[in-house]
Amino acid sequence: MATKDEEPREEEEATGAAEDEDTGAQVAPIVRLEEVAVTTGEEDEDAILDLKSKLYRFDKEGKQWKERGAGSVKLLKHKHTGKVRLVMRQSKTLKICANHLVLPTMSVQEHAGNEKSCVWHAPDFADGELKDEMFCIRFPSVENCKTFMEMFQEVAESQNKREEHEDASATAGLLEKLSVEDKKAESDEKAKVDTQENVPASDKNVSETKDEEKPASST
Repeated sequence: MATKDEEPREEEEATGAAEDEDTGAQVAPIVRLEEVAVTTGEEDEDAILDLKSKLYRFDKEGKQWKERGAGSVKLLKHKHTGKVRLVMRQSKTLKICANHLVLPTMSVQEHAGNEKSCVWHAPDFADGELKDEMFCIRFPSVENCKTFMEMFQEVAESQNKREEHEDASATAGLLEKLSVEDKKAESDEKAKVDTQENVPASDKNVSETKDEEKPASST
């Protein structure tokens, strides 16, 4: 008869033998996953700013600030158009918190004396439709907040200059086109006058004689 001390030892030996036994069975995965290329829509843009922050939006109905999410706020400059947009995604879900162009009319200001926070207005497209939003963003440090404000303002001013340059270039191009067309019209008119002046007198007389010899139309 086995003693009480021997019973746990026998159970351990049986368990160990079961664990060491190799059944040779292979378990195949239920679903075979394939690598899929994920696009973020930022492939044609360069990040000129990327900072950790927390974003809030002002609820006009409730008249209070509501958190949009915490993550990285980016200023992305398009490689071809030169336009810059602000994009922020939640760190865990990657859901878009803010998505709007930085326009010349925008300005960013410190929020209620808090050196780590700033506010601005923007027509935002984060929810899939254009909405006029008031945002407040908070950074872990005063330095990051200053960096964001300076870069935001610099981009807004540069966009203004870029648009003015484009308008000036377009106007100059239009004026140049009109000038070329005017010169061409003047040249054509001058050539026409020169041709008329160079017609021989005999040809003119023949033409006039033929006109006189034409019978009057009968009524």
